[in-house]
Amino acid sequence: VQLQASGGGLVRPGGSLRLSCAASGSIFTPNRLGWYRQAPGKQRESVAITTSGGSTNYAESVKGRFTISRDNAKNTVYLQMNSLKPEDTAVYYCNYWDRSSRYDYWGQGTLVTVSS
Repeated sequence: VQLQASGGGLVRPGGSLRLSCAASGSIFTPNRLGWYRQAPGKQRESVAITTSGGSTNYAESVKGRFTISRDNAKNTVYLQMNSLKPEDTAVYYCNYWDRSSRYDYWGQGTLVTVSS
C-alpha cells in the first residue's frame, strides 16, 4: 500500500487547511485510515481516525476543530483543520491499517506550520 499525502503549508493562527491522502495498492476491508502528527521534540500522536465502517475518533486537542472524512471510491482520506493554533504545528502523517495485513503503512508526511 502506498500513501500520498498533500495539503500542508503555512497558515496564520485561526486559519484553515485541508490535508488529503490517497491510498493505492492492495486495499482490503475492514480498514482504517488516519492522521497522526509529530511536533519537534515530541512523539508521534494520533490526531483523527476513520474506519471503513464509518466510525471516527479524534484526539481531545482537536475535537470541534478538525474533521476527518473519506471517499471510499477514491481510497482517499481528508483532514479539514479549522481554527488552527500554533500548537498544531507538526509534520502530519497519514496511516493505513487493515485487518488482513495487520500492518501499519505510513505516508511521507506533510508539514503544517501555524504562525503569525
